[in-house]
Amino acid sequence: MLDTGTPAPTFTLPDQNGAPHSLSDYLGQKVVLYFYSKDMTSGCSKQACAFGELYPQFREKGAVILGVSKDSVASHKKFEEKYGLPFTLLSDPETEVIRAYDVWKEKKSSGKVTMGVVRTTYLIDEAGVIVKAFGNVKAAENPAQMLRELG
Repeated sequence: MLDTGTPAPTFTLPDQNGAPHSLSDYLGQKVVLYFYSKDMTSGCSKQACAFGELYPQFREKGAVILGVSKDSVASHKKFEEKYGLPFTLLSDPETEVIRAYDVWKEKKSSGKVTMGVVRTTYLIDEAGVIVKAFGNVKAAENPAQMLRELG
């Protein structure tokens, strides 16, 4: 996980519609950048839906939400449509941004070790600096936690 006080690594990734988004597009706004493992899975769906429900309050506080996983643009589009998600989902199939934000880690499940995304959320300020970082977040609780962090 990256340290607070450091500049957020820049990136450009396609969204669920295939349109490119760069972190620099959001300078002047707070960004909640969250990394999750897979579209349509239980925990990731709970987290995305909770962010969706709270989205108007995030916007009132001047923040945007960007979700990142290694799923494809097409998978993100299905995920967005199934749950009516009002925010941007970014596709990182090569895990370049996932690795840049240090969330690609060894995970153990049923005694088996694999590499995967550790559920992590960053709060990036208007100048592009990481001001909060939360690793191994609880999917259902993380959106409300991030809303509180915005004050």
